[in-house]
Amino acid sequence: MTKLKVSLLDYGAGNVRSVRNAITAAGYEIEDITCPSQIDEAKVIIFPGVGTYRSAMAVLKAKGYIEPLRKYLKDHTRPYLGICIGMQTLFQSSEEAPEGEETMEGLGVVPGHVMKFDDKKMTVPHIGWNGRIHHQESPVFKYVKDNEDVYFVHSYYAPIVEENKDWVLSGTNYGGQSFISSVQKGAVVACQFHPEKSGQAGLNFVKGFLEAVENGTILDKKPIEVDTNSQTQLVKRVVVALDVRQNDHGDLVVTKGDQYDVRENEKDGVATGRGGVRNLGKPVSLAARYYAEGADEIAFLNITSFRQGVVDDMPMLQVLEQASRSIFVPMTVGGGIRSYTDPETGKTWDALEVASRYFRAGADKISIGSDSVTAAENYIASGMNKTGKTSIETISHVYGAQAVVISIDPKRVYLEKKEDCKNPNHIVVDLEERQAGPNGERFCWYQCTIKGGREARDICAVTVAKSAQALGAGEIMLNCIDMDGQCSGFDHALMQAVSNAVTIPVIASSGAGNEQHFTDVFSLTNVQAALAAGMFHRKEVAISDVKKHMSKNGIPSRTW
Repeated sequence: MTKLKVSLLDYGAGNVRSVRNAITAAGYEIEDITCPSQIDEAKVIIFPGVGTYRSAMAVLKAKGYIEPLRKYLKDHTRPYLGICIGMQTLFQSSEEAPEGEETMEGLGVVPGHVMKFDDKKMTVPHIGWNGRIHHQESPVFKYVKDNEDVYFVHSYYAPIVEENKDWVLSGTNYGGQSFISSVQKGAVVACQFHPEKSGQAGLNFVKGFLEAVENGTILDKKPIEVDTNSQTQLVKRVVVALDVRQNDHGDLVVTKGDQYDVRENEKDGVATGRGGVRNLGKPVSLAARYYAEGADEIAFLNITSFRQGVVDDMPMLQVLEQASRSIFVPMTVGGGIRSYTDPETGKTWDALEVASRYFRAGADKISIGSDSVTAAENYIASGMNKTGKTSIETISHVYGAQAVVISIDPKRVYLEKKEDCKNPNHIVVDLEERQAGPNGERFCWYQCTIKGGREARDICAVTVAKSAQALGAGEIMLNCIDMDGQCSGFDHALMQAVSNAVTIPVIASSGAGNEQHFTDVFSLTNVQAALAAGMFHRKEVAISDVKKHMSKNGIPSRTW
């Protein structure tokens, strides 16, 4: 019997590579849809919508796909799986519309309108692992356990209303708001979560859908009684970072800094001076290990990319491509996300083109470092006017705020008293006794740095975070040079100052050395995720031990 061939509607935005890998992992071949006539000829269509609703609908219109899709979906008998934006486009309209317009028309297959989460009530975007409350029993969830969390990353949602209740396959809660997390009517299925980023549970969802299409059971669904008191919960994320750079022999290795110094010193047994770059392993194999051990996300941080352009950095792109073949949780990549001109050819690449290369190679989110500080400085200097041309703005406009992470590298500037800070834009914080300065100072402001901590700028971390959010960033990766490599815990004062100032998620970074440090930062601050590197690389602490400690102390975590 000939295996079912999947028609993939790749409209050219974001990381579709992982969806391809999920389909092939389930044992199916892929045929790309490249012209409207192929839609009617398809046996099953998967639409992995990545990016913004407005970009997706604009591309569908430009390619002439809208009417063929409406025809394909009209009577709900032809198999279809829409993912994230691929689900949202099924609705009548969305608030994620072009500038100057209140809403944008969708395919109109599912009744209802897509709305934006209220950032006055919750952190937006909704990023991370959450559960599902099933409204119908369906073969697409045949291999997925009810208590398995799946991965969401979105700022807009489709509410459950009377007109679409017969479509709702599952619902999810976030910040007091319930929303549709999957739909099905006939053979038309769609999900707000990303199965290709939901680990084995997500792979099993794809497998269940395609098997049901192939064996003719896709229509075998039935309503089930819904417990109106049921609630799902967004869990706290454990992120593993891999600092990647070339060693002195030209090999790409994972290393780890001590206050951003990645070369071996007396702590590593070097008698005098500085040794070679610390080599803690190969990027792809280490990442695969962390995926298997239960990491919720993996971040590749290319720490020497400021010296060259990412478009020329083929080894890093190859790392992403190889990792995405076997890693099905979100992957962030940072380093070199900026506009630059090739000194040899004179060709200029803008930040959006650079980010697109990373996305197509397998990244789900990109992390912007030095360029975000420069953008914030210019934003403040201009009287908080947007140009629409910064790397943050251009990338988030096409791919959505959820795809843009800002990595901030601050260091403390100690003060004897708050009044010693003369710049009103610098936010001064109180320090715990354990964080007091060399002369017992109990106050500081956090000065941002660029170029891997080598150059300090006269702007504070809170100001950069607020400016980056205003420009369109969707998440903050908050480091601290003073705590880096010290294994004494996260900088709670910094984490709380920034997370209180923004309404986008914050990832705590720098300083983790044991399980308690994760529990503490989640208990004492508002961060949604926490990141570590060295303690995992050196196998001093297991990811499972961190999650057990969190759960023991009442902090929700993902099991796998």
